[in-house]
Amino acid sequence: MAATETAERVRMSTPSSESRRIADETKLSLKTTEFWAMGGVIAAILVASAVSDSLGDVRAWTLVAAVAIGYMISRGLAKSGTRYVGGEDR
Repeated sequence: MAATETAERVRMSTPSSESRRIADETKLSLKTTEFWAMGGVIAAILVASAVSDSLGDVRAWTLVAAVAIGYMISRGLAKSGTRYVGGEDR
């Protein structure tokens, strides 16, 4: 088998750039369980601070900020491997 014939077979067996499906590796944030878990935890912290005497306002808002920062870091890590750079409508 000639080298050009082998190269032709490899080229024919690999999908071309036009036939590959271009998709974002991560979901929209509203479609993730992490988002809804963050919302639930924040709601629970705020409700607990409203009904509890031992959980003050400053501590509650500090916890809310910590949860939000944790969520932002997790989304950043999830999107760090994607090729999507934004700018165009999907």
